[in-house]
Amino acid sequence: MKHRQSGLPPFQEVLDVIDEPFVIIDSNYRIVAANQEYCDHYEVTMDEMVGQNCHKVSHHSDVPCSQNGEACPLEQALSSGQTTEVMHIHYDADGKEELVELRAKPIRNENGELAYIGESVFPVIEKTTQESLLIGRSPACLRLVSILQRVAQTSTIVLLEGESGVGKEKVAQYLHHYSDRSHAPFVVVDCGALGENLIESELFGHEKGAFTGADRVKQGLFEAAQGGSLFIDEIGDLPLELQTKLLRVLETGKIRRLGGTKYFNVDVRIIAATHRGLKNMVQQRIFREDLYYRLAAFPVHVPALRGRKDDIPLLAEHFLENMEEGENSLPLAPDVIQRLMSYDYPGNVRELRNIVERANILAGPDGVIAADHIVFDGFAPVASQTPQQPILTSTMGQRVLLRRRGRVTEQELLDTLVACDGHRAEAARRLGISERTLYRRLQAVNREQEYNQ
Repeated sequence: MKHRQSGLPPFQEVLDVIDEPFVIIDSNYRIVAANQEYCDHYEVTMDEMVGQNCHKVSHHSDVPCSQNGEACPLEQALSSGQTTEVMHIHYDADGKEELVELRAKPIRNENGELAYIGESVFPVIEKTTQESLLIGRSPACLRLVSILQRVAQTSTIVLLEGESGVGKEKVAQYLHHYSDRSHAPFVVVDCGALGENLIESELFGHEKGAFTGADRVKQGLFEAAQGGSLFIDEIGDLPLELQTKLLRVLETGKIRRLGGTKYFNVDVRIIAATHRGLKNMVQQRIFREDLYYRLAAFPVHVPALRGRKDDIPLLAEHFLENMEEGENSLPLAPDVIQRLMSYDYPGNVRELRNIVERANILAGPDGVIAADHIVFDGFAPVASQTPQQPILTSTMGQRVLLRRRGRVTEQELLDTLVACDGHRAEAARRLGISERTLYRRLQAVNREQEYNQ
């Protein structure tokens, strides 16, 4: 049990009973009370905390988060009179970004007026994975993450809707990764890439002799995903006959292999995706209405890249980190970022990756990506954007731009590492590059030194 000073008022004792960090904020964004968990989380004393502006403590900002493009839970809760839940990026006690879920409940004063909120802070523990699943800190991306965090722990069928190239498969992987099925397989089937007969065999499997060439028993993807998640991409391309069979599986939890008579029980979480308007397809009678309503139990819209432009620098640098010689251009220079952000990307994240890959090739193995290496598939940048002006809509995005100084020099890299006592994670943070990029740059420096000896 945490130590408490004697003589604390009952009000403070009640707050300290709350397990998670909890704070009371007035309508002027001032913290009027906090529990010990909240103070411990930010490593400040109660006296230092009370009277501070909430956005100063959590965002290191002099203005409310709503002026930086984020949804302000205080403003929303006091305006609606309802409990509000949002996802934010805060700074922890070490100055590092952390993803948190905020739950704000309005509180009335003695006159019955909505004057305060009680805000609970739930840090999201980001489970480690070899590959980043969702790259982005824009308000649109945070709203998406908030929705995904809520539905991931359930077994509800999820329908991902969005334009082609927005990264629906990455979203499906995120759902699986944060579910209680993450230990089991994540299996993908793309209905748009398979013919009708092949889709049926892929989904349900087949028995030996089921059709010409079926010389052995084949397990279907439903069986392969047992206990895990089955991601059915481009489900709008599923033929009507197979829509009927899929509906039967969703309702009974049983499958039968093609050419077989025996039914198998399957325990699979379905995540479906489409870039087509399934409602319109229902009206046109090319998609079953009953299947649509079964799949649309929890629809999730994945935003287009033009609706989350603040994420473009993060995405571009993420792609470069995984390209040969791409680290030579990290961090990206301001004029490169501005050119990247002047375009609307009809092909979304997929198109951004292609543009970055092309720029990396044009820069050459010893070069650094320059603005003129950014080529937009025959389209000019959006004319309304001025190249000299940052095209970033939030403080987060502006920080990304301000830290860009072109390629990190060898001397700067080594000096920063010394200043951080060899701590690579901290050195990478100060340089504005990933720890992986720092490691690869150090390897290159070591190879060059060995060559010169």
